[in-house]
Amino acid sequence: MHAEAQTLGTVVVTGGSAGLGAAVVRAVEEAGGTPVVLDRQPPANGYEWEEVDLARPRAAEVAVRRVAERHGGLDAVVTCAGVDACGDLGDVDAEGWERVIMVNLIGTAAVVRAALPALEASRGRVVTVASTLGVRALPAATAYCASKFGVVGFTRALAAETQDRIGVTLLMPGGMATTFFDDRPDEFKPAPDQRLNRPEDVARSVIFALSQPAGCELRELLVAPSAEPSWP
Repeated sequence: MHAEAQTLGTVVVTGGSAGLGAAVVRAVEEAGGTPVVLDRQPPANGYEWEEVDLARPRAAEVAVRRVAERHGGLDAVVTCAGVDACGDLGDVDAEGWERVIMVNLIGTAAVVRAALPALEASRGRVVTVASTLGVRALPAATAYCASKFGVVGFTRALAAETQDRIGVTLLMPGGMATTFFDDRPDEFKPAPDQRLNRPEDVARSVIFALSQPAGCELRELLVAPSAEPSWP
């Protein structure tokens, strides 16, 4: 007999109001799940939303617990929230540099930590979102690389620590056509002819990971445009 695919249930999505997060929210709904957004901005289309700044980890933990109580548990967490501060280390504002670490790494850990009891009860799943720059370093990206290298290490250690209790998948996307690059100086934006993935296409890999039969885990996924300049 074939193992049955998992139903998605209640899925917390950080950064779910824009970019990859918004694409994941739509994909979760289309797959029959119930997405709940954690973000500073409200999501489109009236999705359930907890207003929270992921740079405030204690507030993020409280928000996750509220969602779990309201829904009688959680089935998955997808940590899409991410920010950047481009430039050489000596040129980047210190608070901006540290905010990247807080949102991308500390915020990810805080949300997963708060969700763990509910996820262990449901034998649920976590998908963390790192980057190709979580395994390859580039100049003018010390904050982002530090945060995403941290997400990679955190996720691999989490998978080892929680094996057979929850599912853990590390997603490493390459460049995507989102608003993520909009506020950057031109020198740090993708080249005009650079091909970028649609976030909807990357979101499908998240649903694929969340839908695996119990006991079958996709531990790591790297999804990049065919001409991704940061890979390999």
